[in-house]
Amino acid sequence: MFEFLWPLAFLYLPLPLLVWHFVPRAETAQQAALRVPFIEDFQSLSGTPSQGSRNKLIIFLLILCWMLLVTATARPQWVGEQVELPVSGRDLMLAVDLSGSMQIEDFEINGQAVDRLTATKFVARDFIERRQGDRLGLILFGRNAYLQTPLTFDLATVNTLLMESEIGLAGKETAIGDAIGLAIKRLKDNQDSSRVLILLTDGANTAGEITPLKAAELAASHGLKIYTIGIGADEMIRQSLFGRQRINPSMDLDEKTLTAIAESTGGLYFRARDTVELDKIYQQLDELEPVEVDIKTLRPVQSLYTWPLGLAFILSLLLAWLVIRRGYG
Repeated sequence: MFEFLWPLAFLYLPLPLLVWHFVPRAETAQQAALRVPFIEDFQSLSGTPSQGSRNKLIIFLLILCWMLLVTATARPQWVGEQVELPVSGRDLMLAVDLSGSMQIEDFEINGQAVDRLTATKFVARDFIERRQGDRLGLILFGRNAYLQTPLTFDLATVNTLLMESEIGLAGKETAIGDAIGLAIKRLKDNQDSSRVLILLTDGANTAGEITPLKAAELAASHGLKIYTIGIGADEMIRQSLFGRQRINPSMDLDEKTLTAIAESTGGLYFRARDTVELDKIYQQLDELEPVEVDIKTLRPVQSLYTWPLGLAFILSLLLAWLVIRRGYG
């Protein structure tokens, strides 16, 4: 429906009449009389019929401009039908490892070898886009853990900041315990929502002020559920002076600790050896049971004040042209 946000602004409409009626007029200087023997000059002094019509047009445009300006001030807007907001009641914090080992190229995207962080970004992008109705936050950790994005419905910003992350940005080591501790700090006060930490790493805890298991105990006491993802292939072919060698690039992955973290908080541990498995893991995380919350509605509002304001501007240009033309006429 159509409505005005500030309808009281229409009280300004009679303001020009009040000014004209109550404000004293400025006195005009008396010109000395001059006798001119040419009839054309007398006609120019009294005003021709065309000039009278032009004056009426100017007065009409002035009134119309004022009415348009007052209408724009009243903020006309179009209010649409109520739309239900997709709110699920889940608070998800995504913690991504940026340690030096994430540069190992044991993943493939479209047949091309890529490092672990690139594969994580590739799959996580779709996961983030599917989080409509959830609040999502982002933690990046290496030797230190940093809150890159607090909980927000702005999924585009979360995705952008993840895409801009670089290996080694938070240090070359891995502080899993500190990442969990930071997530606890950011999620512990949200009692009315499902609080989940998705922690993705390819190694073991090698830095930080708190051990992963101790951090997991604190998380469980605050009702924070942790889903851990161990990333990295089990086998990789590497060329050396002695020919092709098969190595295990994930020998440093501490699956035992990651499993213990998940189980102690009521979560699950997943193993991602390639992008297909990683995508399946994210699809499973999509099915996390949301918390029922009150349905929220929104009425989309479209502001229309620019139309009368723009028309008033165009009319003001026309007025200026008419006044200038009359001065030279």
